[in-house]
Amino acid sequence: MADVVVSQADAAALGVDAVADLFAFGIIPGDVVSDIVTSSFAALVEIVRDAYLAHADGVAHNPPSTFLRFADRPRDRIIALPADLGAGIGLAGIKWIASWPENVEYGLPRASALLVLNRRETGYPLCLMEASIISAARTAASAVLGLRHLGEGRLPSRPKLGFVGCGVIARNILDMIVACGFEPATVCAYDLAPEDARRMLERAGPSAAPEPAGSVEEIVRGSDAIVFATTAARPYVMEPHWFEHAPVVLNISLRDLAPEVILAADNVVDDVDHCLQADTSPHLAEQQSGHRRFITGTIAGAVRGELSFNAERPVVYSPFGMGILDLAVGRFVDGEARRSGRIIQIPNFFAEKTRW
Repeated sequence: MADVVVSQADAAALGVDAVADLFAFGIIPGDVVSDIVTSSFAALVEIVRDAYLAHADGVAHNPPSTFLRFADRPRDRIIALPADLGAGIGLAGIKWIASWPENVEYGLPRASALLVLNRRETGYPLCLMEASIISAARTAASAVLGLRHLGEGRLPSRPKLGFVGCGVIARNILDMIVACGFEPATVCAYDLAPEDARRMLERAGPSAAPEPAGSVEEIVRGSDAIVFATTAARPYVMEPHWFEHAPVVLNISLRDLAPEVILAADNVVDDVDHCLQADTSPHLAEQQSGHRRFITGTIAGAVRGELSFNAERPVVYSPFGMGILDLAVGRFVDGEARRSGRIIQIPNFFAEKTRW
């Protein structure tokens, strides 16, 4: 391979401090990602908020996700989420996340993921980091954003908070809700594995219900705000009348609610085209109704106060999950890791030899 000749002037034009920076590549392991994320919950909510607004304004771009599925393993999938934060920030990238639901039966996390950040000026990767933590954190930040803007004027100052599904995502959502200043009056939990629900209640501390709920119906009817964070592949919550008290519903796992529940609610998504695919509950509602008029708007519109809701109907927030969120959080993690000297630099990672 021929040598690559780059001048200092060319490097400056590409927005890097030195020619060597063109080919610098680092790795950020999971323990570093975890330390940065868990100490930055409030900041992450604002980062996710700004990413949603940049997407709404056409600054950040989020192509469709690509699903790799397996004929012999129908529950499992690997998803590629590409994204571009725009010319002003100068980063693009991709998250590669595997979802193996049966892992939990063997004591393993369901999801594993990597995130690659690419320099927008040259296309060269800047770093690689563990991303299941980032994925959980951006999901939790999105949930908090939904709770904040959809619950305003609807929820009491100390709402009753119910969780259906008590795995890693649910625990991250609870931690971020509390860290961002919400004070639940009660935290209730239900999971098909009762021990997971009990662990969730232990995590909730003094606000926890004394015992796990006995059914999904008990959680729904007894909560002002409900978080669905399961691995459900198809709807099992079929009764719209369970939601007659007009709660805020954070439909994080996307496939728990029957179309009838969606059609009887006001609905907010992160991106309409992204969310209405892959047999999500809103997608099934579209297939059943033949239209998308049940979508009230996007979370960016809610943040900007552009949406109005019927106080007598539940409001359901269904965030499909957008690569721009992973990228925005990953950019923050990369910056913090570099500032603290906790990024592992890999010299000569790329094949090109440089001389100047």
